[in-house]
Amino acid sequence: MSAIDPYAILGVSPEAGPAEWKRAYRRLAMRWHPDRSDHPEATERFKEIRAAYDQLAAVDLPEEAKTEAEETEASSPEPEETVARAADIRLNLELDLEEAASGCRKTIRYTRGKACPTCEGSGESGFARTRFCEACHGSGRVRDAQRVLLPCEACAGRGFFSERICPGCSGSGRELAEVSLEITVPPGMLAGDELRLAGQGEPGDGELLPGDLYLTLILRSHPLYQLRGRDLHFRMPVSALALIAGGDVELPSLAGPFIQALDAGSAETRSLCLAGKGYPGRGRNPVGDLLVELTPVFPARLSVRQRKLLLQANAALLDDIEAALPDILAWRQANGLA
Repeated sequence: MSAIDPYAILGVSPEAGPAEWKRAYRRLAMRWHPDRSDHPEATERFKEIRAAYDQLAAVDLPEEAKTEAEETEASSPEPEETVARAADIRLNLELDLEEAASGCRKTIRYTRGKACPTCEGSGESGFARTRFCEACHGSGRVRDAQRVLLPCEACAGRGFFSERICPGCSGSGRELAEVSLEITVPPGMLAGDELRLAGQGEPGDGELLPGDLYLTLILRSHPLYQLRGRDLHFRMPVSALALIAGGDVELPSLAGPFIQALDAGSAETRSLCLAGKGYPGRGRNPVGDLLVELTPVFPARLSVRQRKLLLQANAALLDDIEAALPDILAWRQANGLA
């Protein structure tokens, strides 16, 4: 790293002052510290951020420039809405369909940073130590493409860095802490919906507001229902005799079982659409429907009593064959049996 642009690395303008350098460094260090990020380039990125900050901090600004910068900062305070925030945290929240439908309270546990107790969040602790600049090998000067000696940009021509990196947090000012938080999930949330908990992300400090915690809802698969939009779909086997004769049948729902009347008809698959009995609504989204597919099931085995009753029912149908079994009557007449 013979030449770096510290302003570009920290994301600040060349006119920025020490306060902005430090603010940018803390924000980036919190994001890229190897203990906090699993990105494969986190270590190198963190070193680059630290080197950029060291390079800017090593430059002694003229007193006149410092005074001018301080006066400018005092006369033009940063609007509250543009104050930098600590990093947000995004997690998945897995719920059963019933929990999401009716709403619930959950205790979640996650990891976030906190101020390092050794350096109280400053990233600096202990005695200052000197580290030679790797770019110029401590000489303070490097040669350009024409072999001309120039001041080393990495160390501003000093040949070394003075640093007081906290051994407890490696200069990030943060360490990891386990958090337990009880939350309320409102009813009617769908998979992919986000629940925002303000201020529950990475903690802030004197210069950063705390970040937010975002929970993305994931619904576990259900053994009965399929959720499509806010409509609930399921299949249910029903006695073929109940479909033929009609009557009441008990149907399940998220609100509990209820009785549904069936019209008499044929022993074929039948679909029901029950308005307003599906997944709960939320906001401007109305409650969904319950869509049921009833599939006929014929008796697998008959007892003596059941067989006798069915034969009696069949005899009663034959007694009124013209109305009850017209297809059988037509066949008999066509074949000279009636």
